[in-house]
Amino acid sequence: MKVSLTQSDVHPSAQSFSKRIIDVIGSVIGLIVLAIVFLPIACAVKLDSPGPIFYQQCRCGLGGCNFTLYKFRTMVRNAEQLKGLIENEANGAIFKNRNDPRVTRIGRFLRKTSLDELPQFWNVLRGEMSLVGTRPPTPDEVVHYSERHWLRLRVKPGLTGVWQVYGRSNIKDFDEVVELDLRYQMLWSPIYDLVLIWKTFFVLLFQEGAY
Repeated sequence: MKVSLTQSDVHPSAQSFSKRIIDVIGSVIGLIVLAIVFLPIACAVKLDSPGPIFYQQCRCGLGGCNFTLYKFRTMVRNAEQLKGLIENEANGAIFKNRNDPRVTRIGRFLRKTSLDELPQFWNVLRGEMSLVGTRPPTPDEVVHYSERHWLRLRVKPGLTGVWQVYGRSNIKDFDEVVELDLRYQMLWSPIYDLVLIWKTFFVLLFQEGAY
């Protein structure tokens, strides 16, 4: 189902100057960290399995507009072709498998520590993503969206969000993801974004719900 969002449908956070300032500052800091750890991570990815260092995938952002998301590669090179052979342990328009055999050894470490997501700071700097928002869906997920599901695309996708802080990969029901995303939209403020960023550090520190 395709639903077009008009300018009036866009959430205020998507047009907030203060949120954009936070995103720019945060993404610059993140890219500096990426520059520091890039070489060891790149070498580990290449030595662990054949294929590119980075993984690029089409995702849906604000209003359902497509953009290219960047991550360190954590799966085997032909992972997309093998997806149909893997059991989906989630319900609804998301895909999750705790023991996905496509994930490489170094990939599991990168996912556990969220280091694989560092290249997404480039997406944030470009304005395609935000530090805080919704999980960016793939087009094959979005085609199954109901009108209510489309409401989660009123904000920019984020590196972190309510789903990251209050469940992460432990959430396996898409409707629950949608509820968290809509809750974020109701509670949003620049201060709330900073609170979620702060809480994300503790989630990453204890590696809660990551796989």
